Amino acid sequence: MIYFDNSATTKPDPSVLESFLQISQKYYGNPSSVHRFGLEAETLLRKAHEQAAEILRVNSSEIIFTSGGTEGNNTAIKGIALAHQNRGNHIITTQIEHPSVLEACHSLETLGFDVTYLPVNEHGMVDVKDVKQALTDKTILVSIMHINNELGSIQPIEAIGQLVKKRPTTYFHVDHVQGFGKQTLPLHDSGIDLCTISGHKIHGLKGTGILYVKKGTTLFSLFHGGNQQGNYRSGTENVAGDVSLVKAMRLIKEQEINSKNHLYELNQLLRELLQEIPEIMINTSASQAPQILNFSIPGYKPEVIIHALGEREIFISTKSACSSKKPDESAVLHAVGFSQERSKSGLRVSLSYQNTKEEIELFCRSLRKVIQQLSKVMG
Repeated sequence: MIYFDNSATTKPDPSVLESFLQISQKYYGNPSSVHRFGLEAETLLRKAHEQAAEILRVNSSEIIFTSGGTEGNNTAIKGIALAHQNRGNHIITTQIEHPSVLEACHSLETLGFDVTYLPVNEHGMVDVKDVKQALTDKTILVSIMHINNELGSIQPIEAIGQLVKKRPTTYFHVDHVQGFGKQTLPLHDSGIDLCTISGHKIHGLKGTGILYVKKGTTLFSLFHGGNQQGNYRSGTENVAGDVSLVKAMRLIKEQEINSKNHLYELNQLLRELLQEIPEIMINTSASQAPQILNFSIPGYKPEVIIHALGEREIFISTKSACSSKKPDESAVLHAVGFSQERSKSGLRVSLSYQNTKEEIELFCRSLRKVIQQLSKVMG
């Protein structure tokens, strides 16, 4: 099997699974309980906060464990909007955000908030000048992803952070789900107030994640109850999941350091081999994130290509997994300015550190054969 859908989810690392299992079996007490069994679980949870903070180089009080990217993005966006609506009702984001950001913004529009959806250029990047021009006295939040999950475009986060940093009444949220462990993004003194990370994108478990909330940032809590996690997220904590997430974070950061060039080498080989197939148009520019490569085969339905490859035990995807079952064209490719035919036929290869050059070569040979077979049927 060749698995090239790592931006949708990744295979859990065995040591992460082992960590989850051990904690679940030995330390299943409620960390809010006052007896020794509960205190042991609470100690593990506190250590998980401290270790996650150490990896991110922030304070442990700034770590909120979540169920993943969707919860993190919703908590950040709605939490800021509802907590600061007395100061303003304007939010800035882009046209190519993940559905969990776009739909959260759409929901706030029904409550009277004003949202600006910034365009992107032909490389899928937002212009810092456009962000600056969109800012108003009523802007309370700017939410822009680090790496686009479909196209792989890298946004100028640090430049935007320095821009927003000068505005004490505007907060900056970054969806770092596709970037963590692949592209370094410093949080301290960066202008970033909130940052979302998801466990199952880094060989952790589904249902785990982190929302970084910079000290001094006020959120309206979406979960009310027992006041866990500084009253940001009430509910009994997932101790085993949180500990296993920190394990996954540590492992992926080690791979980022030790195998930094591996993804670039895989991407370069993939790009070169795909360019040899005349029917293919590559959508991701060479300067973008190495783990994602988007391409189109105009005239061919992406679902047909995906199923044909799947029969050969090769798995790639089309749009975001959160919207891939919708048959319409890719909103991301449309926003970049590609034709409807190209936007409707987009395919995504997303790599991990575990993928190999041999897999790339086999995939490209198989894809060429699939296109040849389909062309005969269509002809």
